[in-house]
Amino acid sequence: MSEPRMKSVLCSSPAGLHRMAYKEWGDPGNTKVLVCVHGVTRVADDFDALARALSDRYRVVCPDVVGRGRSGRLRDPALYVIAQYVADMVTLIARVTAGADDEGVEWFGTSMGGLIGIGLASLEGSPIRRMVLNDIGPVLDPAAMARIGDYIGQALRFRTFGEGAAFVRAVSTPFGPHSDAEWDKLARDVLVQQPDGQWILHYDPGLAAPFKALTPETVARDEAQLWAAYDAIRCPTLLVRGELSDLLSRATAEEMTRRGPQPRLREIAGVGHAPTFLQPAQIAIAREFLTG
Repeated sequence: MSEPRMKSVLCSSPAGLHRMAYKEWGDPGNTKVLVCVHGVTRVADDFDALARALSDRYRVVCPDVVGRGRSGRLRDPALYVIAQYVADMVTLIARVTAGADDEGVEWFGTSMGGLIGIGLASLEGSPIRRMVLNDIGPVLDPAAMARIGDYIGQALRFRTFGEGAAFVRAVSTPFGPHSDAEWDKLARDVLVQQPDGQWILHYDPGLAAPFKALTPETVARDEAQLWAAYDAIRCPTLLVRGELSDLLSRATAEEMTRRGPQPRLREIAGVGHAPTFLQPAQIAIAREFLTG
């Protein structure tokens, strides 16, 4: 059974240098690379089940986006934006495809990871050859963005792991039904114990800064830019939507199937935002599309 290797790559922002950590699964010599990128407050470990299942076909690379998990923090929190994340992913892809004749990769992006994928796939000469967008699209709701900013900006501390795990489970209810063991893993992936024995969520509260700076006008501008980027995508794309998602509406998903890469749409029953791809039936959806 494949076990992951922990690595990191040095990236640059206008405020200086930072390290981005990543998990790598599968044969280190395999030139078929699948990059999996998580949501706004999650980490690379979210993809353990998916990566293990697909590591027979791919070298699966799962980064902790800067500001999360094992990665560094940015000196200027205003730089926690999609453009910076895209730049970091270009650096990562250059590292993991170095020496390969074909520097292309497959992409699996959940929520924020999907927005990063849209940004990168829209660029001329993009290395993304095939992409899964997991419960995300170019429509941004100002109220939802404000809620996310408020939630991320709280410096929460929990006296015990159990308290932290209960919080993670409560805020992650839209992920849909999971076993107790799966909920435990989803919590352990994002909770880290401090020297005083308390537990915190494993991300920089500074992630909230760009959300708090949003106005209805900037949200509308950003949404227009996202649609323009989406319309420029030409690689084969699969769009996955949780049937109960409040972030990707059915109307937006259907419009996405008529624009840009005109993806196939798969809905997952009984799940909101966002499907975790921990379970075999969901993993099978990704395998079927990515491996053709």
